[in-house]
Amino acid sequence: MSEAAPTGNLTRGERVPAIERATGRSWDDWLGIFEAAQARTLSHPEIARVARTHVPEDLQNPDWWAQGIAIAFEQHVGLRVPGQSSTGDFRVSASRTLPLDRDAAIEAWVTAHGDRPEHLGHEPGVPRPSRTEKRTFWRFSLEGAGKVEVAATSKDPDRAVLTVSQDGLADGEQIEAWRAHWKGLLAAL
Repeated sequence: MSEAAPTGNLTRGERVPAIERATGRSWDDWLGIFEAAQARTLSHPEIARVARTHVPEDLQNPDWWAQGIAIAFEQHVGLRVPGQSSTGDFRVSASRTLPLDRDAAIEAWVTAHGDRPEHLGHEPGVPRPSRTEKRTFWRFSLEGAGKVEVAATSKDPDRAVLTVSQDGLADGEQIEAWRAHWKGLLAAL
């Protein structure tokens, strides 16, 4: 895990109250749990396992919550900054709910943006469409700017959440420019 320079509590403010509400534990309690486990010396998967053992069993999506709690802790103690993955690179995402089913949402993306010659000066690679039981995807690499995944998930039969995620950014300074780019393309649908 790449260490970011500790600069104080960098935990995204909106995460802590949600973690406290969902788990019934105060953030100070979580910090005590991680301190007792010497979590500053652990890898991300190990920190997530510590969190998972203390997440209430009746909580919906306990593994997802454990991941989020681990990330919040890593940000809190300066092991990573917001937007940074456990491997040290950076990611950004944006989403929009559309009045379409998931396949139509991806088709709307492809029709509007599938043949763009560049994204912020980076040429897209060959797209890789795919579909699982839960999501429909349109993936492509960006020369010198990581990988992009456009994913559509059904919210109900007539609406889908279309999310654009970009992984592999070299530094966090590019996040907001990319977020604005992806939000602009989503808004144009």
